[in-house]
Amino acid sequence: MKILITGLCGFIGAHIVEHILKETDWDIVGIDKLTYASNGFERIKDIEAYDDKRFKLFTADFTKPIDECLAEEIGEIDYILHMGAETHVDTSITEPGRFVQANILGAYEMLEYARKLKGLKKFIYFSTDEVYGPAPQGYEYKEGDRYNPGNPYAATKAGAECLCEAYANTYKLPIVITNTMNVFGERQHPEKFIPLVINKVLAGEKVSIHANKEKTKAGSRFWIHGRNVASAILFIINNTTETLDTHDATKGKFNIVGNKEVDNLEMAQFISMVLGKELKYEMVDFHSSRPGHDLRYGLNGDKMKNLGWKPKRAFEESLKRTIEWTIKNDKWLKLNKA
Repeated sequence: MKILITGLCGFIGAHIVEHILKETDWDIVGIDKLTYASNGFERIKDIEAYDDKRFKLFTADFTKPIDECLAEEIGEIDYILHMGAETHVDTSITEPGRFVQANILGAYEMLEYARKLKGLKKFIYFSTDEVYGPAPQGYEYKEGDRYNPGNPYAATKAGAECLCEAYANTYKLPIVITNTMNVFGERQHPEKFIPLVINKVLAGEKVSIHANKEKTKAGSRFWIHGRNVASAILFIINNTTETLDTHDATKGKFNIVGNKEVDNLEMAQFISMVLGKELKYEMVDFHSSRPGHDLRYGLNGDKMKNLGWKPKRAFEESLKRTIEWTIKNDKWLKLNKA
């Protein structure tokens, strides 16, 4: 089997590459533009995939058409996992055009490439919980629920999902969509919450905690480790046959959900406990000044659970190991931001 993965030098992509190399005998072909988020080849080198005979990487921009020469170099493909994207919500608020280009046009070009392939078994579009918008307390969105994106990043991911649905219907492409929540793990960019908190706690600096308008309740997320996400992707490829179906909005869609909801303050407190350092923090009302910051997201994971998948590692164990690994490999806390 051969799988083509976009954005595989990024944080989640590298975890998926590592998982596929360890759990299968598949060949991997990658397309990555190597922006700041990928930190060059560093993650791929770090997981010792760079020189692997089963791994081939092309430095290319997937928002441009894949020309005949590149297509010939890639060869025949069994699966496409399109996960390359701009993902940082703050940046999407200040530079929305960058996200439209990468996330919507990028999905279009990959779908155009996919429909020219013969024998493609599945096209997996990697999406986010944020397409559904903020979740009321106690509610978790199910596969097929309506979109309600609250920031430009979420809107571009929802738009790309709609393109996938249209291509599945119009061109009969075998497409599935996965939606996942906040992913953490080793080699994450320091702009993200967990490494950001590690940096601030170690430096004795104050941590800003995203909260409600009254600054009494911290925002919350369901968290999941990158290798658990990779495990779910592989499970969907190997154990499911359903693809997108315009007559049933739930088909071909899979929520990949961690097993615990944690608010931002609890997360920061856990990190400071593992570090053995004092947590200095302030509750900040991000939402009023920047409405793109939603207080809570929620996905229902029953579908994957009923199919037989669940995260292999518990949340606390995964998080503790990630923090300890990051401290020992602190170059990942010092990456330059764009």
